[in-house]
Amino acid sequence: MKKISLLLVLVMLLSIFMVGCDNKQEEDKNQEKAGLSKEDIKVGFIYVGPIGDGGYTYAHDQGRLYLEEKLGVETIYAESVEEGPGCEKVLNDMIDQGCNVIFATSYGFMDYVEKVSKSNPEVKFLHCSGYKMTENMGNYFGRMYEARYLSGIVAGLKTESNEIGFVGAFDIPEVVRAINAFTLGVQSVNPDAVVKVKWTNTWYDPTKEKEAAIALLDEGADVIAQHQDTAGPQQAAEERNAFSIGYNTDMKEKAPKAYMTSAVWNWGPYYVDQVQKVMDGTWSAESYWGSMNDDIIGLAPLTENAPEGAKEAIEKAKADILSGKTKIFAGPLVDQEGEVKVKEGAEMTDQELLEFNWFIKGIEGKIETK
Repeated sequence: MKKISLLLVLVMLLSIFMVGCDNKQEEDKNQEKAGLSKEDIKVGFIYVGPIGDGGYTYAHDQGRLYLEEKLGVETIYAESVEEGPGCEKVLNDMIDQGCNVIFATSYGFMDYVEKVSKSNPEVKFLHCSGYKMTENMGNYFGRMYEARYLSGIVAGLKTESNEIGFVGAFDIPEVVRAINAFTLGVQSVNPDAVVKVKWTNTWYDPTKEKEAAIALLDEGADVIAQHQDTAGPQQAAEERNAFSIGYNTDMKEKAPKAYMTSAVWNWGPYYVDQVQKVMDGTWSAESYWGSMNDDIIGLAPLTENAPEGAKEAIEKAKADILSGKTKIFAGPLVDQEGEVKVKEGAEMTDQELLEFNWFIKGIEGKIETK
């Protein structure tokens, strides 16, 4: 009888223990779904250049400050981080400092973010301009080619030599896509103009970027555009009494006599949206590619250097893009050798845009990376 009573007691105790475990697991799940308070959040940002570059990294850092202002969360950042193994150490250091959300803002960080994300499933990672994903790593970018197309209209209307220079960072799809969109914008108002490309193979090197712009000016360009992180090309244009189209931020103060407009980033609202989702417990890894409709990209205000009729032409083109009337990468599109790459009536897919490795007819320059 005692043995039976003892057995019953043990069964009851085990049942109570199991119920307690189930309740604890349910409580943990509910807490996870409930999200986190702003005091529980610490956000890290990893930059490829210095925050004072006046361009790409500066734009991201403005987004970080906007995030702090809107949500009151703590943020930290690391600037001028190498796109190599050293990135992995910076990521782990941020995690050791308590970061549970990390934005890595350059393409070359991708493989290292992927690796670290798999070892730290409790941390949310977001990688800018890449394509890889894990359960706790998403990627994000904007359809900057829309704003590039608009800036090309300004350049096409402004040039008198019909030669426009473009200083490119690396011949990767992101930059190739930008140059093609810019050129299509140029051609929409000036089919006689050509766009000449010079590569620097750098993201942040003011001297080298400026030298590349000078070389293009020496070859006859009277308008300079860029996919670089500094205003070096803008300053070269100003020194040569030419005109310029910026990138990343409004660069008017850097070269006021040359600058006409910029294709610009507005990262802040996206950063707020993603961190808010973490706080709400609704975040999940996704691939985001925002457009002008989301205000993540846009065109900076035209200056007095812009050509007559540019404002009206841009407003019409923008309206047509937003409505879907204008498809920037719709056929027919022909490459430099005259081969039809996109047939009439067809449109490039997102995957094709993400793998862009050819120039349209009207661009002078080579892509070495295929």
